[in-house]
Amino acid sequence: MTRYLNEFRPTRRLLMGPGPCNIHPRVLQVMAETCQGHLDPEVTRAMVDISDMLRIVLGTGNEATLAVSGTGSAAMESAVFNVIEPGDKMLVAVNGYFGERLAEVASRAGADVHKVEFPWGKPVQADAVAAELKRLGKVKVVGMVHAETSTGVLSPPAAVANVAHEHGAILLMDAVTSVGGMEVALDKWGVDVCYSGPQKCLGIPPGIAPISMGPRAEEVYKNRKTKVVSYYLDIGLLKEYWMPPHKYHHTGPANLIYAMREGLRMIMQEGLEKRFARHAKNAASLRAGLEAMGMKLFAEPASRLNSLTTVWIPEGVNDAKTRSTLLNEYNLEIGGGLGPVAGRVWRIGLMSDSSHPANIFACLSALEEVMLRQGYEIPRGAGLAAAQKALVS
Repeated sequence: MTRYLNEFRPTRRLLMGPGPCNIHPRVLQVMAETCQGHLDPEVTRAMVDISDMLRIVLGTGNEATLAVSGTGSAAMESAVFNVIEPGDKMLVAVNGYFGERLAEVASRAGADVHKVEFPWGKPVQADAVAAELKRLGKVKVVGMVHAETSTGVLSPPAAVANVAHEHGAILLMDAVTSVGGMEVALDKWGVDVCYSGPQKCLGIPPGIAPISMGPRAEEVYKNRKTKVVSYYLDIGLLKEYWMPPHKYHHTGPANLIYAMREGLRMIMQEGLEKRFARHAKNAASLRAGLEAMGMKLFAEPASRLNSLTTVWIPEGVNDAKTRSTLLNEYNLEIGGGLGPVAGRVWRIGLMSDSSHPANIFACLSALEEVMLRQGYEIPRGAGLAAAQKALVS
């Protein structure tokens, strides 16, 4: 009983896993401000600002651009529920864990789900999607993951959007690990529905997640024969809440709305191109350091994420022991593998405020020490030297 009376003080960690990332003090500070009512004019003004800034970050003019009160998984369900009715045919391109989850969510919404599968570590190929669309006949929705968090692989959306539209389907895209760290251009690419998460490259705590629906998807929504299965995630009702005059729908998380506005404001101040360049340069530094330590990268060079690097665990090095030691002795978190690569790869994130050279050096140094203890042969300092060289090249 006594421990429940103790003050809770979470340990400060260096978060370099697949998300969440470390949150900038400015964002944390605004979260500590007073709570306001969900229809307070200051809160609703912040909501309008968020929609405007999200359109810039997502590269879109979509009116239906807002944030769901929930995690990225809630945004995923909202995206699917709003365009799928029971019996609708949906094709999901699966090249990792979150492609599988997208298919599962569609199945639970009553869709007739079909998959076109690619090896983990490989990007989605538009020609394979096109072939499957031709075989299946009328498909309503094609789903894909832009940045697969389980593998660190980036897939090309524009080509997939083209083949989806050629076959009369709309494209629904998961951009959880790319938005805010790499280019996302919904209008240019032809993406009809997109959702993301806050706790990765946007640098915002989990609990409020972006979603955007374009004209083709809104037309699908308007022509529904049945109600959206979730009242809470119905995009039409959410639009009425997020857009003036802000009709009551649910009690929005005011302090997370403040946080999202501040996180997006920081992105505007940094500038998208500078932000993308920062993530790219730091990712190249980390990769150089890992390879200099004798490790092999998991994803192909042309398909690697700048926000998340996957690396094969060297033979003789224990996955769980390494990550546990990093967490307990160095307060450093990296991620393990999922699905068929569980225990075989590490996932190292460089997202938002965590994407910084000092964090790269800390990670490589700690990883070197922990692997040396396990008998892994590596020249001391090789990773750090290579990472530093990559930063100045």
